Amino acid sequence: QVQLVESGGGLVQAGGSLRLSCVASGRIPSTYVMGWFRQAPGKERAFVAAINWNAGSSTFYADSVKDRFTISRVIAKNTIDLQMNSLTPEDTAVYYCAAGAPRERPPMNPYGYAYWGQGTQVTVSS
Repeated sequence: QVQLVESGGGLVQAGGSLRLSCVASGRIPSTYVMGWFRQAPGKERAFVAAINWNAGSSTFYADSVKDRFTISRVIAKNTIDLQMNSLTPEDTAVYYCAAGAPRERPPMNPYGYAYWGQGTQVTVSS
């Protein structure tokens, strides 16, 4: 069993930055992928970024966040972070940390992830 807890959300002005963290507890299989998704009101949950937990350091990004967001991991601390820069109001959403073994690459399908955090709200004002 894997438990995920996100932190770091909040209110920021457009153009600003936020850093989200996700702490994982429990045994994380080395083959797992750790991802960030987001869900805005009235919209489906959407892929943001992902990183292989232990098998190399491959990263994946949604086109909408590429060059603005950076995903990273600290295996010794069981933590993955999402550095978000140049935020826009369109980035406003609840952000979720996820863990699992999605088969496709890039690992964008939320159904490929078995474990989810409770989410953290990110609000970007114009």
